[in-house]
Amino acid sequence: MKTEDSYNKKYSGKDYYWGKNPSSIAIKLTELISKINYNGSKLIDLGCGEGRDAVFFAKKDFEVLAIDISEKGLEKTKMYAKEEGLKIKTLKNNIIDYLLEEKYDIIFSTGVLHYLPPEQRTEKFENYKEFTNAGGINAFSVFVKKPFIKKAPDADPKAYSFKSGEIMTYYWDWEILYCVEEIFDCNSSNIPHRHAVNRIIARKP
Repeated sequence: MKTEDSYNKKYSGKDYYWGKNPSSIAIKLTELISKINYNGSKLIDLGCGEGRDAVFFAKKDFEVLAIDISEKGLEKTKMYAKEEGLKIKTLKNNIIDYLLEEKYDIIFSTGVLHYLPPEQRTEKFENYKEFTNAGGINAFSVFVKKPFIKKAPDADPKAYSFKSGEIMTYYWDWEILYCVEEIFDCNSSNIPHRHAVNRIIARKP
């Protein structure tokens, strides 16, 4: 099954597959921003899903562009934003093919970048860094492979988990504001399982 079809199926229900609460890295990002000299407002969410983080950022007065491969996910993103009285720009695109062409203050993604094939990652992260404004931030949460954690029951065969610490190597020349590895319980697909993730928030000089 194609990834697009898979996510359209996940997002076709009335309920929100991932819920409406923002991700932990989205919350951490806004907490950090409140403590530093930061004046940006333009944010792109790569792989927004059904919009839980995109709407959260819009509530914080960010100008948000939400990108996803799933038309159903984008429809629910717009519906959720409308329910909250917010406006969010959306764009249907695949992150494997998508390259930034304009600058942003924040480039954000959670649980999506494992779809980037390893041989594309250097190019992609250089693109993200190039199109981040000076003093801007890249905030990512990526799945990492651990031999003692079984593959998730709803894992996509087209995904390529990162190695522990790999995400940091792309940001050696930026200020690392936050970086952590976590293992958490998940119940997506209604089957209990675990994930390992690396989360990073880095600031461009």
